[in-house]
Amino acid sequence: MKPGRNDPCPCGSGKKYKHCCIDSNVKKQIDIVDDLEQILAMNPDLTLDELNVVLDSRMSDFNNRPNPDFFGLTPTQMANWLYAPFHDLAWVTVKTPIDLSGSPVMRYLTLILDEALQGDGSFKATSKGNLPVSLVKRASDLFPEFAVAKFPVSICINEYAGANEDKFNALHYARILADIAGIIYRRAGRYHVKKTALKTYHRQGIHAFFKPMLEAAVTGYNWAYLDRWGYDVDLRTFWLFMLWRLQSHASVDQLTDDMLTAFPDVLSAFPPDDYVLPEALLESMIESRFIDRFLGFWGFAIIDPKRFDDGTKIGRKVEIQPLLRDTFEFSIEGATR
Repeated sequence: MKPGRNDPCPCGSGKKYKHCCIDSNVKKQIDIVDDLEQILAMNPDLTLDELNVVLDSRMSDFNNRPNPDFFGLTPTQMANWLYAPFHDLAWVTVKTPIDLSGSPVMRYLTLILDEALQGDGSFKATSKGNLPVSLVKRASDLFPEFAVAKFPVSICINEYAGANEDKFNALHYARILADIAGIIYRRAGRYHVKKTALKTYHRQGIHAFFKPMLEAAVTGYNWAYLDRWGYDVDLRTFWLFMLWRLQSHASVDQLTDDMLTAFPDVLSAFPPDDYVLPEALLESMIESRFIDRFLGFWGFAIIDPKRFDDGTKIGRKVEIQPLLRDTFEFSIEGATR
């Protein structure tokens, strides 16, 4: 049973739980309650309305005070990044880069739209409902043009090439995002581009779909879709926080530590394992879902797949690509970098 705030701390320090190991954010909320109790004791004639005014003032102060566990973000800022709709995100500007040639997702979408233009707005799907083999071949041929091509990866297991869509994760991902974003749909054995999307493509080009596709990636797409984890942590919730932190140090190990500092309860999603620590499982999930696929498929960042050197685990460094800095501009004053 979880100890009460006035119970002895289970760590054996002899202090009350609220003065020792209680979660720092919970402690701050408890401090507000204690403060209100003291105010009420000193001013017993306060009306409920007057007490609510005091509470609102204390909560406003708490929510707008930088939190060291959030690396200088306030609870208000963090709540926005975790829960606000894509178009209501604050303290960050999301821009459409001029040069999208380094983004696999956007290059693949261009191939899909151009294929539809040649067929009066649609093209035939395979018998399994996938993109046609000829389009898959053109998408595979783009691989040498992407930054990730610098790493020695066997083409047979490469996520950026394949004989068909089933074996080509990055292309499959792009097609799903286009569907979620309302750009394409499948009907009667054919892929169709919506008429409004075709008109937009004619007028504005591929850049018009950058933000709709990005929104689909961080709000509509299931990040667990391409992997086989037997448990789930919805990392989409933390995508902007992770992106902000990663830009400051480019370290997978440090990013995992940052997540555990800000959101220690995330480890509760991992079942007990006699061989692997939950921290290591979280790190693997962050690397797979956030770095390899989200950042990699978009061309925002790449990472060397090499994990060991002479049997020793090496610190993984992420190579931030220009496209990421051209897309996201953070404006957090006084926060830890």
